[in-house]
Amino acid sequence: MTELDYYELLEVTKDSDKGTIKKAYRKMAMKYHPDKNPGDTEAEEKFKAVNEAYQVLSDDEKRAIYDRYGKAGLEGHGQGGGFSGGFDDISSIFEEMFGGGGFGGFGGSSRRERKTYNYNLDIAVEVSVEFNEAVFGTKKEIKYTYKDACPDCKGTGAKDGKLSTCPHCQGQGQIHMRQGFMTFAQTCPHCQGSGQTATDKCNTCNGLGYKEKEDKFEVSIPEGVNDGNRIRVSNRGNIAPNGQRGDLYLQIKVKEDSHFIRHGDDIYLEVPIFFTQVALGAKIKIPGLRGELQLKIPAGTKDKEQFKFEGEGVKSVQGYGKGDLIVQIKITYPKTLNNEQKELLEKLQESFGLESKPHESNFENMFDKVKGWFK
Repeated sequence: MTELDYYELLEVTKDSDKGTIKKAYRKMAMKYHPDKNPGDTEAEEKFKAVNEAYQVLSDDEKRAIYDRYGKAGLEGHGQGGGFSGGFDDISSIFEEMFGGGGFGGFGGSSRRERKTYNYNLDIAVEVSVEFNEAVFGTKKEIKYTYKDACPDCKGTGAKDGKLSTCPHCQGQGQIHMRQGFMTFAQTCPHCQGSGQTATDKCNTCNGLGYKEKEDKFEVSIPEGVNDGNRIRVSNRGNIAPNGQRGDLYLQIKVKEDSHFIRHGDDIYLEVPIFFTQVALGAKIKIPGLRGELQLKIPAGTKDKEQFKFEGEGVKSVQGYGKGDLIVQIKITYPKTLNNEQKELLEKLQESFGLESKPHESNFENMFDKVKGWFK
């Protein structure tokens, strides 16, 4: 198995000071924290790894041992002396980042505020819009389902709202795992971190703690919205036992167009041009987002050459003006020629003389040069 390099895990150099290492750890921990990546086992493993790296590199003694002997030296040292301050430091960092009790289970004495219901207040639904609807804005009817706390059990899922201490985590809300010489804490999967479980299920909600309700409303999709954008609709999310309501997030999914390609606020359009138009130059009409545009093609235009129409793209949803329409030329050639067309092209070629055979002048001395290499 390849040994993990703690400096590489935190993306710092070996001469980095404690402040740099702490800053790097905060960044990586936020990125891979299980609460931000639910169900992502790869992120969970990386989260464990960066915690392991920080516990070593934040301690002068252990960092010195690691620099000299590597991870093997730490394993021997860890069995004897253990970790004195690493867990408290990590707990304080997570308290700063997430508020409340922080990371719990890593030596910190504070505990995060427990909630009695087991669902998030904010919810998200995907909204599919056509390409032109995203460009110019539209109105959509949103139909969705939200959770409302069961009034009989007050969202606990327990009969009469009576809860008992979770036997799996002994009320701590977290369970601990050991990996080598490191110990990690994660949210208890049986009580979802509340530290309490239902002895008997609530008959009204069958132990769920909530009832699902349907709702619908009309929302305005702003001009310029793009694929992956989120629109927050306040107070349309799930409802907590105390009446607090979360927000609804509309995840925008924009369908592709058969001709226009969008990149940010810019629009790309491929325009096929016949080879004679390129040779002679031409003026043609092309479709823009808001109507016809005139494209002037200079003689000698190259394949894939681009022409820009400023301000003919998408209006920025942040209000930064409009993007551009970028036209890319695609030169096309005839697939077949009849006898008359062949004869005309041959005459045209002859009329150019040596100019029609650039390879001959370009390689004039190359054949003798290559032959000389084998003498």
